[in-house]
Parts: sequence; structure tokens; C-alpha cells
Amino acid sequence: MAQQEKSETAVTERHNPERTGGRNDERYDPQRVESKWFARWQKDASLCAAEPDSAKKKYYVLEMLPYPSGALHMGHVRNYSIGDALARYMWMNGYNVLHPMGWDSFGLPAENAAIQNNTPPRQWTLGNIANMKAQMNRLGFAYDWSREVTTCLPDYYRWNQWFFLKLFEKGLAYRKKSKVNWCPKCCTVLANEQVLSNGCCWRHEDTLVEQRELEQWFVRTTKYAEELLHGLDKLDGWPEKVRTMQRNWIGRSEGTLVDFKLDGASGPAGSSISVFTTRVDTIYGATSVQLAPEHPIVKDLAATNADLRAKVDQLIGEQRKAREAGDIGEIEKHGVPTGRYAINPFNGEKVPIWVANYILMDYGTGAIMSVPAHDERDYEFAKKYRLEVRLVVVPISNDPEETVAEPPLPFIAHEGVLINSGPYNGLTCDEAIKKMSAHAEKKGFGKATVTYRLKDWGISRQRYWGTPIPMLYCEKDGIVAVPEKDLPVILPENVDITLTGGSPLGRVPEFVNATCPKCGGPARRETDTMDTFVDSSWYFYRYTDAHNDRAPFDGQIAQHWFPIDQYIGGVEHAILHLIYSRFWTKFMRDLGMITNDEPVDRLFTQGMVIKDGAKMSKSLGNVVSPDEMVARYGADAARLYSLFAAPPDRDLDWQDSGIEGIQRFLGRVYRFMVRNTPALAAPRSASSGTAHAEILQATSLQPAARAIQRKLHQTVKRVSDDFQGRWHFNTCISAIMELVNVLYGAEEAIARNEIPAPFLADVERNLVLLLAPFAPYLAHELWEMLGEKANLLKAPWPKYDAALAKEEELEIPVQVNGKLRSRVVVSADATEETVLERVLADEKVRAAIAGKQIVKKIYVPGKLVNIVVK
Repeated sequence: MAQQEKSETAVTERHNPERTGGRNDERYDPQRVESKWFARWQKDASLCAAEPDSAKKKYYVLEMLPYPSGALHMGHVRNYSIGDALARYMWMNGYNVLHPMGWDSFGLPAENAAIQNNTPPRQWTLGNIANMKAQMNRLGFAYDWSREVTTCLPDYYRWNQWFFLKLFEKGLAYRKKSKVNWCPKCCTVLANEQVLSNGCCWRHEDTLVEQRELEQWFVRTTKYAEELLHGLDKLDGWPEKVRTMQRNWIGRSEGTLVDFKLDGASGPAGSSISVFTTRVDTIYGATSVQLAPEHPIVKDLAATNADLRAKVDQLIGEQRKAREAGDIGEIEKHGVPTGRYAINPFNGEKVPIWVANYILMDYGTGAIMSVPAHDERDYEFAKKYRLEVRLVVVPISNDPEETVAEPPLPFIAHEGVLINSGPYNGLTCDEAIKKMSAHAEKKGFGKATVTYRLKDWGISRQRYWGTPIPMLYCEKDGIVAVPEKDLPVILPENVDITLTGGSPLGRVPEFVNATCPKCGGPARRETDTMDTFVDSSWYFYRYTDAHNDRAPFDGQIAQHWFPIDQYIGGVEHAILHLIYSRFWTKFMRDLGMITNDEPVDRLFTQGMVIKDGAKMSKSLGNVVSPDEMVARYGADAARLYSLFAAPPDRDLDWQDSGIEGIQRFLGRVYRFMVRNTPALAAPRSASSGTAHAEILQATSLQPAARAIQRKLHQTVKRVSDDFQGRWHFNTCISAIMELVNVLYGAEEAIARNEIPAPFLADVERNLVLLLAPFAPYLAHELWEMLGEKANLLKAPWPKYDAALAKEEELEIPVQVNGKLRSRVVVSADATEETVLERVLADEKVRAAIAGKQIVKKIYVPGKLVNIVVK
């Protein structure tokens, strides 16, 4: 870099103070430049607004809205820089771009802050929003703030409540008593999706979730399970890993539900154990029934058996430890016999009931029939506890006269025939499954069924800072919905927030005490609030019509913009937010509000920003503040580094030295432009290209100018291809750096007037256009230096010309027996014969093969020659 700086300062006579506002300082001062453009942009509220009633093709690009925790970190900056670069690129390609931003502003941290800092959640939240919005503006993100959505304000959560009433009307919202996931630190219920694989809370990764039985409101997401699953096949623009995660979470299984009767006395949980199996054809081989430790019947059986209860508690503890370790599927299998039996309905056989730690209550029915001969886990368990292993399926023989040998156990193949299975002997597995399922349904002890891992969405939260659920409880009329005309049910302020005693709203009489709209008598208001994932399930529709006070949004307006063309966010939202939002879209479609089936056409999940070996996190103390980076290096450098340091789909390992290098690059661009902006630069306002088209002909340019032209068009192609394809912005920026290097290499030719001034002006103009999506502050400053009057945000993107990008000569590496020996320069359109002639004439090659026999000549066109000798 020192040599570069020396060579740069050697060519200062080209500096044109007239074009740079009279400044002679070549040093780039990002604070001066960025403060100037920041002030200008803040004065124009419509600068980044989508155009109403535009004939242009629409493009809706969106980054997932943030929780206003107080301040952005560089992980946010990376996410928003990706979306902002894309938005700017699409504007420059003539699209009508919708690029809004808002705030997912209900949630637990605001309550915790209220407790810790004695600050009301609303005050804390709105203060954070103001701070983070200021940070976004200073970073130069081009958002349409006229569409800003804040989910904690009544003008938004009113429509959460409206949607809840519609769900209730359609039978999709219901209340029931059930075991729920309870986080002791959150002091609230969690949805299944909010419990990590290690059994801990998604917000408190070191806190094990407990099971409690509470009256809760649920949303019947399972009604859409089949459509949610099949819809994934149409989402070609989504990462396969996200689609796989959703398929696994929905967890569709076809099988048979079979009821085993409990032998002997029963308790409150009933006298029947329902088992779901995908292999009912093996039921004659069932030698035990195994229950999850938290199965209701286990509770009954242990009620009068202290020894069994203690052993079951031990199994529950083992499950928790396995979850904490991160993979309950790898748990060492333990079980305890209950001393009780269940009756197999197919053959009347009594089989022992066991409780096993590898059976999960939240999967299937929490009970299995154990068939050791035909299931690996069951076989392992049976061998450990010396349970009977009974073969009931054998391989199909090609010779009907041949006696089939018993296969090695466990025999888990589905292609087989039944033995030891009474009237079903000789049937294939598929035939037996159909007949046995039909028999179970005819006799009333089972049926063919489809089950899903996906459960209904529990949305009740015993917290204050959320959307009040618009329901009333009347002694006379029971559960009564709040009339739509009375929405919103306003969340009261000045509430005493503690971590005990249930929802804080329950201690606010003026909120709790209400009047029943049916009978006019006294009623009690629901004090639970909604899960905050309700807020984020439909917010992107509100962006299209953010100020509508008559409906959540106008369906025709939303239909113009949907589906979202590009959605950008973290892969951690693959199951929570992205499943809920897909469900919400289908529900709104069925209400007749929209016609699209899916909310998002293309999804991009960016990698995390890592520092000191861990994801940036306040709790780890490794957060890099964008404010500090902007103050030291400028907003452009912070944005550009977040895109340059790694491909956006991979994790970025933050290095301060990296952003320093980016700052130096921006300084190089600025210095070149200051020194070499031609006085003949011709301003343009509406079209790209040059006012002097004749100088763009390759044949009319001297070699130095032709090299610049070639590199420019190669760069335009690389950057354009990356925007339209793989999104490797790091290679885009690298290509621009290479172009700048070529320009610096031509400075002596510029000084000798070998580069036509109009041509150089056009190259510089295109360089600025290429930089604009990545470094908007510097790009706008250089745009103005070039005398341009048009709005850079919507200036046409540079055009690529394949003929002008074509190399005239190629440097081809030459190997002898795979070892590099020389390089030869040939014409780009040279034939293989010509290339090999040139190679064999090269002195270094001749020396390497002297006295040896050429066995083979390998030519990879334009890339490599390898001479094999012996």
C-alpha cells in the first residue's frame, strides 16, 4: 500500500478544482461527505418512497423487522446492507421498489427493562425505536419511512385483535386446558416452536422449560398442516435447508391409530392407551406398550405407587439432561415396568406396560407399541430388558417353494410378507396395513390416520407488554368476544410489573372489570396477551397500506405488491416466524382479503456476524457498535465491509483490520476521481452511455484505454450477474476494486493524454454507478463531482457489452507433467494448434522437455496447457 500511495501522489497535475468545488484536498473525509448527504436526504421524505400508480414493474424487497432492543449491532447492519444494496440496484434497473421498515416492538425485554430500570415499557420501547431509526438513517439505508409500522401502537395491534375475532368466528381460535411450556425466567408460556432442542427457552438458552397445566388460547394451525407442507414444493426461491426444516417440523406421518385397553382398574386418564403406528402390519409382534414419562396414564399408575413415581421422575430428569445436551435422540435408553398390562386388540394378548425415557409426550400420542423384531430402538430396548422379540415379517422370496430363512434382526424393511399374524399371514406389508386399518375402524378400536408433529399454536402469554386478547368471561353467557366496534382493547399504562402472580393486567381493576355485550351484566376481561409472533405474522401486508383505519389493509393495494419478491433474515426464523406467517397468509386468503397462497417468493437467509469466536451478543460482550464504526471509518465503510468480508449466506468473522482496508479503498476511489475528473466531463440526466459514442469503439482506443474499457465491461457483467444470481457481493466489490487498480495503473497514460477525456468521464461515471448500491454516500459525492444532475438513486444501471468485455489476448499457464514451467500469451481466438505451437516454441518449455518423449498434450481452452513427457 505504501508504494501505491507513493505512485498516486506522483500524478497530481490532473486535479481539477473546478470540478471538485474548489477543493485541493485529495484526502477523503467520510464525516464531511456523509454529513453533507445525510442532511440532504433527511430533507426529502419522498426520496425512497414507492411510486403510487406507477406503470413500472413492482419489486418488494424486505428485511425482517427488528425488535427495538436499544441499538443496532453489526449483525443488523449486514442484514440491512444486503437488502439496501438490492433495493438500490432494482431502482437503478427501472423498478418501482417498495422498501419499508418497522418495529416488532411488543415483547419480553421491555418488561424486563421496566423491572430493572423502573422505566415503563412504552417509554423504553419508543425511546429505543427513535435511537435505532436514527442509526439506520445515519447508515444511509434507503427506507420508505412513510410506511413505518410499530406493532406496539394501538393503530396496529387493533388489527391483531380483529384477526383474533375472525379466527374465533371460524373456529380457529379456541381455549382449552392443557400442559404448556413454561419458562421460569420469562414467567410465561412458550409455543412448542419456542423451546430449543435442548429443552431450554429460546430467549434464555440456559433455562430449562417446565410443564404446567393452564387454560390457554390456541390457534388451530393444524387445520392448514397439509397445505403448509405441500406449499413448500412451490417455494423454489427458498433455501432448501429452510424448506427441509419446515417439512421436518410439520412432520407428516401416515399410519394407524390403535387403542390398547388397560387391563384392570383405570384412573382419571381413562382406560385406553392410544398408539399411533406407521407399521400396524407388525402389531402381532408387539411385546410391550411403552409410555412417555409424562403420559396421563403414567400419572394414574404412579398415583398409588411411590416407587414407580420416583423412577418416572428419574426418567423425566434424564430427558431434560438429554435435551440440554442438544440431542434427545441419542439418549441412553432406560425404562421401568409399571406392573400393569394392556390388551392388544388384534389378538387379545396382554402385553406389559413400560415407561421409557426415549418416548416423548409431544410426539404422536406419547405412547408406542414396541415391536423389537422390526424396529431398531425397540430391539435395543428389548435386548437390554430381556423382553420377548417376535418375528412377524420376513423378506419376500422369489421362489414360492423356497423356505424363507429368518432375516437378521431387527428386520426393518417394508418389503416383506407377514408370518405369525393370524388371519393376515401371507399378506405383503402394504396389503396388511390396508386390511388391518380397515378392520380396526370396523371394530371401533382404531382407524387409518395422518398425524403431524405440528401442534396448534398456543398464543396466550402471562405478560403485560403484548396485544390484549379481545375476549370476555361472563357468568351468564360464558366466553364472549369483544364487539369489533369496541376495538382496540387498549393496553393500560402505568401497570405494576412483577414476575409473580400471573399476568400484570390481572391486577388492574379498571382493565379487568367490563360489561358483557350480550346480557349487559358484569364480565371479566381476558388478562393474557398474545404471543408476539402474531405481530410479525402479517406486518408486511400492513406496509402496503400503513395508515388504513378501516381495515388491516386494502386487499387490492396488497395484491399489487404481493408476494414479496425478496425477503431477507436469519435462518433462526425458519420455523417460528416463517411458518406462522405462511399460516396467516392462507387464513387471510380464506377470508377473501387476498388471493396469494404464500407471502414470500424468494427468501435469503444471511449468515451471522461472529466476533471472538461467537455470535455477536450483548450477553457475551462482543457486540461491535455501528456508531463507533461510523464515527471512525464512515457509514459506507461499515456497510461495504459487512458485504465484502464474506459471502452473505456465510458467517462473517469480524476483524477491525478488515474495515480499515475498506476505508483505504474508498479513499483510493476518491483520490483518483479528484485527480482525474476531466474538465470535458459531459453531464447526463436521463440515459447511460457516453455523449461521444465513437470513442467507445475498441479499434479507436489506444491500448491503455482499451484495457480500461475491457475491465469496465467485465466488471459490469460480474456485478450484474451477482445481483441477479448468487448474491456474492464480496466478489462484486472485489471486481470493483480490480477496476480501480486498472485505473490507477493507467494514470501515467492519463497524464500523457492517451486516454480521451470524454471516455474517462464515462468510465468514472460508470464506476460511480457500480459503487452506488454499496457505498451510497461516496457515490453521491462523486456523482455530483462529475457534474451529474439526475437522481443517482434512480440513475440507469450500466449496460454490459460482451464485445467490449472480450479479452484480446490470453495468458495461459503451461505445465510439464503437472508442474508449472512457463506462461505464454496468445490471441484470445487462437486455435488449439496455434496455442500448442506457441507453447512448444517457448524457451522454458523446450528446456523442460529436452531429451524427453512427449506422451500427451492436454489443452483446456483459454485456461491451461499440460505437456506429459517421459
